[in-house]
Amino acid sequence: MQNNTPTGQNEEYMKIQDLLQLCLAKWRWFAVSLSIALGIAVLYLLITPPVYTRSADILIKEDSNGNSPTGDFGSFADLGLFQANSNVNNELISLQSPATILEVVKRLHLDVDYSTDGSFHDKVLYGKDLPFNISFLDLADHEAATLTLKETEDGRIQLSDFTRDDEDMDNGESCSGQAGDTLHTPLGRIVVQPTLFYPNREAAELYVSRNSLYDTVDRYTQSLTVTLKDEKATVISLSCQDVSIQRAEDILNTLISVYNENWVKDKNQVATSTSHFISERLKVIEQELGNVDEDISSYKSEHLLPDVQAASNLYMTQASETSSHILELNNQLYMANYIRNYLANESNKNQLLPANSGIDNANIEKLISEYNDKQIQRNSLIANSSERNPLVADLDRALASMRQSILHSIDNQVVTLKTQIHTFQQSERQNTARIAASPTQAKYLLSVERQQKVKESLYLFLLQKREENELSQAFTAYNTRIITPPLGQMKPTAPVRRNILLVAFAIGILLPALIIFIRENMNSTVRSRKDIENMTVPFIGEIPQIFQKKKRFSFRKQKEEPVRTIAVKEKSRNIINEAFRVIRTNLEFMTGREGKIKVIMLTSANPGSGKTFIAMNLATSFAIKGKKVLVIDLDIRKASLSTYIDSPHTGISDYLSGQADTWQKIIIKGKTHPNLDVIPVGTLPPNPAELLSDERLAQMLNALRSEYDYIFVDCPPVEIVADASIINKLTDMTLFIIRAGLLERVMLPEIERFYTEHKYKNLSLILNGIENTHGRYGYRYGYSYGYGNDNDE
Repeated sequence: MQNNTPTGQNEEYMKIQDLLQLCLAKWRWFAVSLSIALGIAVLYLLITPPVYTRSADILIKEDSNGNSPTGDFGSFADLGLFQANSNVNNELISLQSPATILEVVKRLHLDVDYSTDGSFHDKVLYGKDLPFNISFLDLADHEAATLTLKETEDGRIQLSDFTRDDEDMDNGESCSGQAGDTLHTPLGRIVVQPTLFYPNREAAELYVSRNSLYDTVDRYTQSLTVTLKDEKATVISLSCQDVSIQRAEDILNTLISVYNENWVKDKNQVATSTSHFISERLKVIEQELGNVDEDISSYKSEHLLPDVQAASNLYMTQASETSSHILELNNQLYMANYIRNYLANESNKNQLLPANSGIDNANIEKLISEYNDKQIQRNSLIANSSERNPLVADLDRALASMRQSILHSIDNQVVTLKTQIHTFQQSERQNTARIAASPTQAKYLLSVERQQKVKESLYLFLLQKREENELSQAFTAYNTRIITPPLGQMKPTAPVRRNILLVAFAIGILLPALIIFIRENMNSTVRSRKDIENMTVPFIGEIPQIFQKKKRFSFRKQKEEPVRTIAVKEKSRNIINEAFRVIRTNLEFMTGREGKIKVIMLTSANPGSGKTFIAMNLATSFAIKGKKVLVIDLDIRKASLSTYIDSPHTGISDYLSGQADTWQKIIIKGKTHPNLDVIPVGTLPPNPAELLSDERLAQMLNALRSEYDYIFVDCPPVEIVADASIINKLTDMTLFIIRAGLLERVMLPEIERFYTEHKYKNLSLILNGIENTHGRYGYRYGYSYGYGNDNDE
């Protein structure tokens, strides 16, 4: 037989069908693994409290033109009020900012957790289930504490098991008092107040855990999810996960309320600053206007002046128009100078600029509005961080640049106003020259009345702006609208039972398969006939493993005892008998009808390969068929085969050493079967190699050939001692026994070399110890698998 595949090289990895067959053979492993994995999964589900999810959707009102989102007050947009355009991404950050969550935690007192004993895990108490509220008056925000509350039979409250930051504080003591009292405990003063649901409580111990305020903020920040529902919409989706359904809903509702309040507070900052500015200016102008009125009244009373305007209507009409223009320009110039001085003052550096100042310049009004927005953003960042924040520094630089731009714009506006005023003043002087004939008193009155009109106009203007500012504060609406209130399913979202059970099932299936795969791929020994099928050595058959070694726990190392069993029985059709029948048939076919091959030696590469067991059972198989068979135990170092006949004291060693006269005296006839004779070892000699080289052995074998149909010789393993090579010269055939799970596959090329170099006569292979499975490594027959009854059919 020629084969291109190198001898001894087998597939490195198993095929899928082979792995499946191995797994089916180890089905008990999978049953145990599945039971353990599913048991752990069920236990995890029982001890893990269920987590529920509540979700809400809110709409952020946003106008693309930057006008008011309040709808009914759109007519006030031309006054510079209600500019509340919102960036929805900024609102996402604001909703989940630590400052907002901190306010929610404080309002709902989420830093204190209450629980009681449950069936498999502690039951969380909140809302209607909570009988008491506990306040820790002396603990700092960063401190954590725990205690146990119990109500006694007389209605008193008893506190015990105090710990602060995981340190035991009670020393076995407890504090008691009435509900509502201030109790002095190792944790400081504690107030226990009954809730509205106190009469519905269940009598049980209450475990109270007070967590650090900042740790609580972190915990609920992680449980809160804020996302944009759609990229093209301004709808924000809020979701909160908690073991208490009511607490999750309260968190979302409170979060929306806190956000709305903060938004209104920010938007009213500009209106509040403007109101303060207008009130101060009204006080000053009101005083100046009163002085002008008093001056006019005193002057007319002193000089008894008539209505001089009636005498010069023609000129005064022109002068009135000119004065009206000068008046309007002076108002704008006054406000421009005031805004410039206010902006240039370093004490007002971080203050908001007055809105709707009355300067008739859209660019300046726009710059002031953008400056106020930046200033509000900078003040908000300062409130949550410090001036060393890089974002604050960037905003300061941007604000400084914007202040310079506003100053330059106001300066340009002042120049323009002065130029216009100068032009109108020239026209006024011309009109004044035309009425030069009027009395000096009329001229004085005209000047004073002009001042009066300027003050009066400015006063009315500021009054109007104050009312508009008050309206903006009174009618500021929230920039959110709740689309979906906090809702959710009553089924918990975590832990997901189906997923956990599926994962446990997958682990229970994959873990044994992985172990089997790794175990088989790391196995370097011969596993089955498939590992030796590439060899050219003739293969006679394979013997299944029928005896399992029983392992017993012992501190002493137990010596392995050889198996002394004749498994081959008459009229038995079990798997072991069929295996030996197959080998017997193949061996008869190889020896032929002429009977030229009679002496057959059995050897192996390793001790414990089962050659003695095979020798006795194979010989028994021939004996059952009616053949005259002899078995010789030439493994005179161990004498394992001799144990089958109780190890007689006289044997082959005695004959070879001359202590026995004839070989007929050392034959044990028919002890295991009438047609089966055995020659034992007898006395264990000190020089086995020299005895086996004696000519008496060859003479005995030549004489025995005529007496027996088959002679089986049990030899020691090859390459360990020289006995097998000595005996090989006297035999006709060599059966090389390979024990599955014992012989390393790297030894297969060496056995192949024995065959190709004809080191042993008519070398053939028998594979022993195949696992009794139907899989890749199994020995399969269509017969019964019973071993105990001699007459199994």
